[in-house]
Amino acid sequence: MAKINKETRRAVVRAIAERYRSSSRGDKRRVLDEFVALTGYHRKHAIRVIHERVRSEKRQPKKRTHPRVYDEAVRQALVVLWEASDRICGKRLKSLLAVLVAALERHGHLELDGVVRRKLLSISAATIDRLLAPTREAVRGKRRRTRKPSAARASVPVRTAEGWNEPPPGYMEGDLVAHCGERMAGSVAYTLVLTDIASGWTECVALAVREGTLVIEALRRLQKEMPFPLLGLDTDNGGEFINEPLVAFCAEQGIEFTRSRPYRKNDQAWVEQKNGAVVRRLVGHGRLEGIAGAQALARLYSASRLFVNFFQPSFKLLDKRRVGSRVSKRYLTPETPYGRLLASDAIEETMKQQLRAVMASLDPLELLDEIRAVQHHLAGLTRGEALHVLPHRDADLDRFLHSLSLAWKKGEVRPTHQKEPKPKRYWRTRKDPFEAVWPQVLLWLEDTPDRTAKELFKRLRVEHPGPFREGQLRTLQRRVKDWRSAAARRLVFGSDGGVHLPTAEL
Repeated sequence: MAKINKETRRAVVRAIAERYRSSSRGDKRRVLDEFVALTGYHRKHAIRVIHERVRSEKRQPKKRTHPRVYDEAVRQALVVLWEASDRICGKRLKSLLAVLVAALERHGHLELDGVVRRKLLSISAATIDRLLAPTREAVRGKRRRTRKPSAARASVPVRTAEGWNEPPPGYMEGDLVAHCGERMAGSVAYTLVLTDIASGWTECVALAVREGTLVIEALRRLQKEMPFPLLGLDTDNGGEFINEPLVAFCAEQGIEFTRSRPYRKNDQAWVEQKNGAVVRRLVGHGRLEGIAGAQALARLYSASRLFVNFFQPSFKLLDKRRVGSRVSKRYLTPETPYGRLLASDAIEETMKQQLRAVMASLDPLELLDEIRAVQHHLAGLTRGEALHVLPHRDADLDRFLHSLSLAWKKGEVRPTHQKEPKPKRYWRTRKDPFEAVWPQVLLWLEDTPDRTAKELFKRLRVEHPGPFREGQLRTLQRRVKDWRSAAARRLVFGSDGGVHLPTAEL
């Protein structure tokens, strides 16, 4: 078959396809054998070639057997009426046609043939839209094709914020936080955040890239580390979550998999709150890239998961009421996720004993010192410093405890949130407005030292009209104050004490 030209090949396929379509089941097998022997095709490929030919013949449009009812004259008149109606839709134009045609004819703007007029007044809204479709497309340009939802997305049900109904521990919301800084271009590190609805227990996992299989591996690891089984997972509509492998994983593990509505962040209010209160509070908004950034994040989260879940109380909404435009909310007493798990009847007593043992072994000061050390490392990575992975070290907790009593004087203590200090300004940003007249002002002050700056400013505006505005009075007051301070030093010490008077040179 490869030695014959395309026309001959098409003729052979056309003839075989016609015989194949009209043959019985047994005859189709013999026709296929002949076709395979003639062409040398693989049997499966030969079946595909024949079926494609049969389908293409079925898809060929049928020739029109009846004349068009609405010809080009009707379409041209319809375009004019559509423009005259300010381009409204077909249904609205249908109800307006009789009034619009009569008004345009009454004022001499339109003169229609009787047949065209009758067709226009009897046309349907659907036909109007069909006839105007090429015109609308030329005006608006081609519309974006709407993508059909994938099979994986269609199989995942939607859950809103009101759909939880006080679940037991194990039903969690998940989201992905990008550590991209001010731009999304390039490969950046991500954080997978899971938050339990009942207790607020939060888990963070560092991901080097945004990839669905890494999400599955993170879930497998968290299933072994969390103090409760993963019963439900609610995510957004990103491709790292809504994919067939994750859907199959949740079905295999018996996890109820749901998703939020697109562009409705309030459907995932629990995890969105933790994105800011935990991840952004610890990591900040700097850019982290590559394996080094993911490793630093992993070490940070190994300490922060214990500090957040055991030593960070959080509020939980009790109820919310709306009266008119005012929304009132009531919250339960702040409690740690650890405390809520101990109070839950859904957690077994053996697991509660393990949680108490972990709590007894934790030193919050040591955890906080480890968090601060890794934050220093992350701050260096975001600034582009060539740092290696932060080595483990022996913490000097006495020094760290002593620094906490004075930390408030330094302002922001988290290195990931500290801004680079700006250099002190020693230059003028604007020209001195009194540079030219200051020698004259000095003569007035030496002549009458008790005169106020306001009186001097009025005299300047009288003698030099134009260059001085009302807002420059405060500048002159500061200059006069400095002059009086220097004059007082001269009276007391006999010199200016090293402080130079304001002069025109300054």
